Amino acid sequence: MRRRRILYLIDRAVDSGGAERFAVGLATHLPRERFDVWMCSTRLTEPSVGAAFDAAGVRHIDLGREARLELHRFRGLAQLMRRERFEIVHSHSFGSNLWGALFGRTYRAPVIIAHEHNWSYSGEHARVWADRNLIGRLATRFIAVSEAQRDLMVSVEKIPPEKIVVLPTGYIPSRVSPATDLRSELGLPVDTPVVGTAAIMRAEKALDVLIQAHAEVTRRMPDARLVIAGVGECEDELRRCASELAIADRVHFLGRRLDVDALLASFDVGALSSDWEGMPLFVFECMAARIPLVATSVGGVPEVVRHGETGLLVPPRDPAALADAILSLLSDPNRREQLADAAAQRLGEFTIGAIAERFADLYEQLLGAPATAVGHTALGG
Repeated sequence: MRRRRILYLIDRAVDSGGAERFAVGLATHLPRERFDVWMCSTRLTEPSVGAAFDAAGVRHIDLGREARLELHRFRGLAQLMRRERFEIVHSHSFGSNLWGALFGRTYRAPVIIAHEHNWSYSGEHARVWADRNLIGRLATRFIAVSEAQRDLMVSVEKIPPEKIVVLPTGYIPSRVSPATDLRSELGLPVDTPVVGTAAIMRAEKALDVLIQAHAEVTRRMPDARLVIAGVGECEDELRRCASELAIADRVHFLGRRLDVDALLASFDVGALSSDWEGMPLFVFECMAARIPLVATSVGGVPEVVRHGETGLLVPPRDPAALADAILSLLSDPNRREQLADAAAQRLGEFTIGAIAERFADLYEQLLGAPATAVGHTALGG
């Protein structure tokens, strides 16, 4: 069987951010015997990611677009699509979904896939309109990362259900980092209880709720510490929140870290406090590291974390419930171990290799060719 030619399109090909890491992982893990893979980033390709593409045999271009109005940069994409005649165009996230649908239709790609990763489905009427009337009409299929997201696409954006395919995000292993003794780094005793998270500090991550919960945790377990790895627009506000709650000395902001895999080994409990999510990679990272997770029951999280079996789920915006769940695990090492072991066993369903095979089957189904190993994804969800 000849290899199908596919173009992935994303704003930034970088080693941070859930959508970006997944797009890179999918491109580098798609079966090479079945697909000839290209990647186009409209703004940036990090050197480390470019090296990963080269190692995996993924041909790639970077349009170098620095501002929204630099539309002339898309000339390179037009030339590429005219020359290569891709059979599949698969874009990731809203901006690239719009360009992927327009260019894919212009250059007559047989299959155009728009992949939505994570947004609130509220407050952005222009985006809802564009998803429904442009991307939704021009694309062959919309990818939702969870059943919860699929329901919002149908109810809020009025995307026809038969256009939506639900496929989860895959687990992308972090780079293997040297061991990190986080407690020693922070000057903490070796038996200090540590609750940790890794996130871009954006409003939807609701890290203020996690800090409020930690104030209650420390009221009942004074030596507990909260560590937050990441940077972002909300950092100053979060630091003020910790100070106002008089727990600034018990909340550690680690900044951007490239050794998240090593950091996780120092956590007693992982925490996710988001207001909304698609299918967060932090959940998979905790599963892989055998770290028990307490998370808000939002988006696709309940489709991965089974409450009381592979982790604990709490309502969003409820610091008291979040604190109770964290404390219940900090005080019970046996339960932490049981939840973490069960979660690690389930991770096999979500490895990037397994998910890439399911996408490969979907592409071939949409092209009308027999898949080499038909997956269980049903078109139309």
